[in-house]
Amino acid sequence: MDIFGALLMLRALSQAPVSVIQPVSGCGLAILSIFSHFYLKEVMNAVDWMGITLAGIGTIGVGAGGEEQEPSSISIFQLPWLAFVVSILFVLLNGWLRICKHQRREQEMIEFEVVEEIIYGLESGILFGMASVISKLGFVFLEQGFPTMLVPVCISISICCSGTGFYYQTRGLKHGRAIVVSTCAAVASIVTGVVAGMLALGERLPSAPTARFSLLLGW
Repeated sequence: MDIFGALLMLRALSQAPVSVIQPVSGCGLAILSIFSHFYLKEVMNAVDWMGITLAGIGTIGVGAGGEEQEPSSISIFQLPWLAFVVSILFVLLNGWLRICKHQRREQEMIEFEVVEEIIYGLESGILFGMASVISKLGFVFLEQGFPTMLVPVCISISICCSGTGFYYQTRGLKHGRAIVVSTCAAVASIVTGVVAGMLALGERLPSAPTARFSLLLGW
């Protein structure tokens, strides 16, 4: 199912901006919430449901605020900075995760803490978002007349990012709640895709006032 979904994502990215595709792809949160609660019997309190609802509304708002854009030049010099920021973010998240695990061992706690679920979700979501951006990068290179070989190269790097993201997500799902890990992954994926799309791929905020308001309200 992951592979089939990845193929559909590539098809979508070849036709529309990543800052539009990535938010829309997070709409599975609603289905996941129902599935996790009624089938996996995961217990969620009022705060959990409120957070899931807000995340779902924000996802729809960001997706609804997207619009078709003309191809623009890629900011090549932004790509190394983007990779550097993502690397630093992973170092901080992994450091935070190690501290949480150390405290859990000291207190002899067996169950995952919610912080660990969130960190695994954020790490996997960032990688999923970067995978979409890198795939889109290959298609943009092709549109601008760069060698065709760059498309499979970008897709190969994207597959590596997605594979690593699935690894982190699986580690979170192994002991944590699916709805917490997946919600954090979806939101992180959306934020990463939109921000990286605007910084590295030259994608812009919507020009229409209503669409721009919907986008900002979604954020």
